Amino acid sequence: MIRPVATISATLPFAFAVLGLAVSGLSAAADAPAKAPLPPPVIERVPAGGVATPITPAPVVDRVLRGQYLVNTGGCGDCHTPWKIGKNGPEPDASRLLSGHPQSLAMPPAPKLPAGPWTVVVSATNTAWSGPWGVSFTANLTPDVETGLGGWTARQFADTMRTGKHLGGGREVLPPMPIPAYKHFNDADLDAIFAYLRAIPAVKNRVPAPLPPAPAAASKK
Repeated sequence: MIRPVATISATLPFAFAVLGLAVSGLSAAADAPAKAPLPPPVIERVPAGGVATPITPAPVVDRVLRGQYLVNTGGCGDCHTPWKIGKNGPEPDASRLLSGHPQSLAMPPAPKLPAGPWTVVVSATNTAWSGPWGVSFTANLTPDVETGLGGWTARQFADTMRTGKHLGGGREVLPPMPIPAYKHFNDADLDAIFAYLRAIPAVKNRVPAPLPPAPAAASKK
């Protein structure tokens, strides 16, 4: 239906007014000052030559959140956070987040398994593992300086993940640590994971050293 000219003329001022408000809103939004981004922190990275050089990764909040996502989806807490019995059965002990095998839990000798397909024994806390490699205890990943990662650099952490060796050049990192998968994290992901581990509460918990396989231990006597 064709509207009368008078009706169209009456609606034009209202339409122009709405359009003007929309345009002014867009203009105001364009003129509004953008929020200042968080200043990127400077993280020490030590190359092979031993000379520290600064790097400027993504804003710290973004990196920590990214690191938390990677730690959670990577299942790090499944082994590095001690488990306890809760109302609904076994559950991670959030008060000891990523603090590794409890130093107060002295493990007896691992039970010997009969010959067959079973090869691994695990503690109730999910932090002590016995297998053909010996007995391994999950590490303290909190930023405690004496017993955790507080004294590590981002480079040492990345080298450990890449090489599967403690601090990038020490003893081998033992099962159940999935180094074959984690060594494929890119530099940004490893920086994010390390940033998150530096941001969680520090827990003073000295994890025992791994034990060699039973035959090797017996041969040293």
